[in-house]
This record gives sequence, C-alpha cells and structure tokens, in this order.
Amino acid sequence: MSHPPIEQQITFLYTQDLATTTRFYEDTLGLELWLDQGSCRIYSVSGSAYLGLCQVGETSIFPTDKQSNVIFTLVTQQVDEWFEYLKERGVEFEKPPILNEKYKIYHCFLRDPNGYLIEIQRFETGC
Repeated sequence: MSHPPIEQQITFLYTQDLATTTRFYEDTLGLELWLDQGSCRIYSVSGSAYLGLCQVGETSIFPTDKQSNVIFTLVTQQVDEWFEYLKERGVEFEKPPILNEKYKIYHCFLRDPNGYLIEIQRFETGC
C-alpha cells in the first residue's frame, strides 16, 4: 500500500523575537509571506515548500534541544489516512488528529527515530 499524498511541506522554527526574525527572512533573504497566523508567519520558499516562524509565548520556555526547536510539517488533506497508515506500521503518536481552532488546522504529531517532531496537518478554511 502506498502512502497518502503530501501537497506541501513546512519547516517550523521557533524564536524569542519574531519581529527581528521576520525582518531577517523578509528583508535579508527576500522570502514572501504566504500566511500570517499572528504568532506564526509562514513564508514561501520554493514550489510547495514553506518556512514557518513562530513566536515562543511568554508562558512557554524556549526549547534548548534541537529536537524541540524544529517541526517538520507535511501538509495533506488526508490527515486521518496518514494517521491510520502510520499506526499500521507501528508508529506511536504524541498527539492523535485534533482540530486546532487558533491556527485553523487539523493535525497530529509523532517523532522520528532521532526525536525530531513531525506534524501532519491540513488547513481548515471553515473554522
């Protein structure tokens, strides 16, 4: 059985200073803003590859280990199908599929063998 489709890919990086980081990626690197979610800004890098920059909240602690500083996100309309596909292959999930109303996404989380966080999500337009 082949895996469900992937339409886009987003790598999320976390920052304590979203304004300064935004200026670097917009003004220095010249990336175009694709989606502004307030505390997360997503930039078009190439084709269907994107970079997300997210502000670490005042109540959350800035992650110090490399595995928590990055989220590798696969964007697909078939989040539930990916969840079932990977469960059948013995993958343990940190978080099963759930609606995140703040960011208007439906997503789940798992980790790769090195501890990096992987998110499988779709954007919800009707939230």
